[in-house]
Amino acid sequence: MQSNNTSAADSGGLPEAEALFQAARGRLFGIAYRMLGSVSEADDLLQEVWIQWQTYDRATVRNAEAFLATTTTRLAINVLQSARVRRETYVGPWLPEPVDTTADPALGAERAEALEVAVLMLLERLTPTERASYVLREAFGYSYEEIAEIIGHTPANVRQLVSRARKHLTAEKRANVAASEQKRFLTAFVAAARSGNVAALEELFAEDVISYSDGGGAVRASKFPVVGRHRVAKFVHAFAGTFWSGVTVEPVEANGCAAMRLSRDGDVFAVVTVSATSNGIDRVLWMMNPSKLTAMAR
Repeated sequence: MQSNNTSAADSGGLPEAEALFQAARGRLFGIAYRMLGSVSEADDLLQEVWIQWQTYDRATVRNAEAFLATTTTRLAINVLQSARVRRETYVGPWLPEPVDTTADPALGAERAEALEVAVLMLLERLTPTERASYVLREAFGYSYEEIAEIIGHTPANVRQLVSRARKHLTAEKRANVAASEQKRFLTAFVAAARSGNVAALEELFAEDVISYSDGGGAVRASKFPVVGRHRVAKFVHAFAGTFWSGVTVEPVEANGCAAMRLSRDGDVFAVVTVSATSNGIDRVLWMMNPSKLTAMAR
């Protein structure tokens, strides 16, 4: 498995077990978050991993880090299978929970792969085992043999899972602009949105732009994606007068990209970001479900 060759048999007790767990926690959270698209679900899952780790016969574990990564991945696959059922009844569009990446840009990974909101949305279309295989391979650099042991498949099967995932993402993923250009688009969008300037908004948008608003039924938000340059511009214009009143806008980094944190009277109520191609802004993402803003509000 991976780099940590410490034998859990030498751990001696819970303090040492906790030290091994904490040493691996960044990577474990990175796996869980990319699998689930949720900070809160990833935190809950790691709590379960910790419980299993402290109650397990650790003297039988040859490699603590490999054991913990395997436990995390298998639990995440189970959670994702049940989460898909819940998301079928989710009110309105479901968006990944944004996470502040300024402290840890790659969230425990060797690469920042599978972290952007747009990519996490595409990963939702993969099967749980495809998603696990892709995340472990592309973000964390696990070998096919290691992944096969983790998910209980053959290395040949894992290669097929990763290949299918790559092809699916390549077919769907757009060629985004550079980070500096995405930030420029976002800043211009917020300025135009606050003023309700339809012409300025249309100039920023690609023809096939889509606006997703995730309120989860807890706050007022569009229950359907709004599609098309003119429709999205009119949609943003329609609520400009009330939505932006008394709002403080703060630039932040969410999932490795520029975003804006919106607050009113000191309370964060939304995180907004955009993705853009050479044709203009193609996605506007409004994260407004209060249960998904905890990590960005800290």
